Amino acid sequence: MSGWRPGTGPSLEEAAELLATRELVVEGRLPWSSNLTFLVSLGGTGDEGDEGNGPVQAVYKPHQGEQSLWDFPGGLYRREVAAYRLSEALGWGLVPPTVARDDAPFGPGSVQLFIAADYERHYFTLLEEGGREGELQAFCALDVVANNADRKSGHVLVAADERLWGIDHGLCFHSQHKLRTVIWEFADEEVPEWIVDALERLVTDGLPADLEAMLSGAEADAVLARAARLAAVGVFPEPVGDRPPYPWPLV
Repeated sequence: MSGWRPGTGPSLEEAAELLATRELVVEGRLPWSSNLTFLVSLGGTGDEGDEGNGPVQAVYKPHQGEQSLWDFPGGLYRREVAAYRLSEALGWGLVPPTVARDDAPFGPGSVQLFIAADYERHYFTLLEEGGREGELQAFCALDVVANNADRKSGHVLVAADERLWGIDHGLCFHSQHKLRTVIWEFADEEVPEWIVDALERLVTDGLPADLEAMLSGAEADAVLARAARLAAVGVFPEPVGDRPPYPWPLV
């Protein structure tokens, strides 16, 4: 598994189009996921005169491979797509290109560009390294607005070009408070102005139609309410309620 690297394949914009249109060829199951998750390659990429120098790979999460949850309705794959569209709407580019496909090998599901990453590095190691506070604050804000119930440290990837990416957003966007994350270091700290500006634009403009289509009406309203609240308060929240604030495992 090599994964996408900048300069050795299509641009991110081209990759999003390929994810939506190319044949998906199953290469194998990814064993570390609690739901059925497959590594797929996109048919027709990597050929001479085509995009990139090798096949483009993606992570495919079919609807029918999801475990039933008492507090989240089926169709977690739509939340994976919604997280990408929310990140794009905010202008932060934190989530790899992700699309919904009805014509995938095992039925409808999400297809996300597989990013080459250094899996020895993740949120906790980035904190120790230092110098990435602004980027990590953006992840913190994204998780608050998306109401991420499962931000593990290993869900923050460091790509070959040092860009940070967030993955595994199936447990997001519940209309009730579900925030469970490892990113609590910024609690009670001031939200940077550039993050507040992006949140205020989102609230003013409303959710893009393609994002709203992935959510229920109550969930879409809750996204805007959380964004407005974070922008108005201007500080990152502390854990609230009786629900454990950390996912398990932490990494």
